[in-house]
Amino acid sequence: MEPIGTVEEIWRYPVKSMVGEKLTASEVTLQGLVGDRLWAVREEQHGTIVGGKKIPALMMCRARFLAEPLAEAVGNSVPHIAITLPDGAELRSDQPDVNARLSAFLDRSVVLCQKQPATNRTHYRGARLTLAEMRRGFGLGPNDPLPDLSMLPVSLLAELARYATPPGTYFDAYALHLLTTSSLAHLRTFAPEADVEIARFRPNVLVRTRAEGLAENHWCGGKLQLGEATTSVEVPTVRCSMPTRAQPGLRADPSVLRAIAEQANRCFGVYAKPERPGRIRVGDLVQLERHQDSTVGRWIGFGATSLKRIALRAAAALTPNE
Repeated sequence: MEPIGTVEEIWRYPVKSMVGEKLTASEVTLQGLVGDRLWAVREEQHGTIVGGKKIPALMMCRARFLAEPLAEAVGNSVPHIAITLPDGAELRSDQPDVNARLSAFLDRSVVLCQKQPATNRTHYRGARLTLAEMRRGFGLGPNDPLPDLSMLPVSLLAELARYATPPGTYFDAYALHLLTTSSLAHLRTFAPEADVEIARFRPNVLVRTRAEGLAENHWCGGKLQLGEATTSVEVPTVRCSMPTRAQPGLRADPSVLRAIAEQANRCFGVYAKPERPGRIRVGDLVQLERHQDSTVGRWIGFGATSLKRIALRAAAALTPNE
């Protein structure tokens, strides 16, 4: 394996879309960082899990665990949390009025939910989005094309068409999200007036690397060793509107997403899938086993991606506008 950097920061997010906890070390399981996104908010009107794309005010809240979570925590074994609102008021998930108070802050009826087993499909079901809602979620203008999602596996695309999140998780797509210091530096050169900070992008691991540009994009298809853990690097992370939203210490800033769209085809960071559990610590060496590409593999991949693009365009054509 080739040394490519070190672990600079580790983050877990107790509640989907809320500000998380910065760690010095964490266990990585096949389900991701222990404690990552074990809670989420469900909107009562539609009975679906929602995040910052639909309720941006969630991103102004901070969350922390009241007890350290265990690996494989689900349902009632998920420890309770404390949520700090922008005015400093603190809510606890074990308070009888927590949902009423959170609903009052968000100005809509919501319920805090602990992660449920993947078999509870009803819990994860999603609402069918209109094209207008999809455009708002991705921060698109009226003439902007929808992002190219054809790099995602067909099975995952099918899940995301039916469920708010992959059943058994509150992740958007994959268990781990990685970002590099070189990508942050690269984006700052194209958006010098913007607040390009790690908090906007909510990665689990920030990797310090001496490479230039969007270094992690070149890891896709390879294996990454983070301390004791090994992951497969799957696909670039397509960015939605969330990095533009205000959150503690950061103003709303649409220029961030414009720069990503112009310089990185709307992708920033990469998704990874844990393959071997292990402990990671700040300062750990990060090593890469690069993908061994082939002409046949590229040809097959191009054909599969083209077919998926056709299918995605057909699906978009059948999606109601409003």
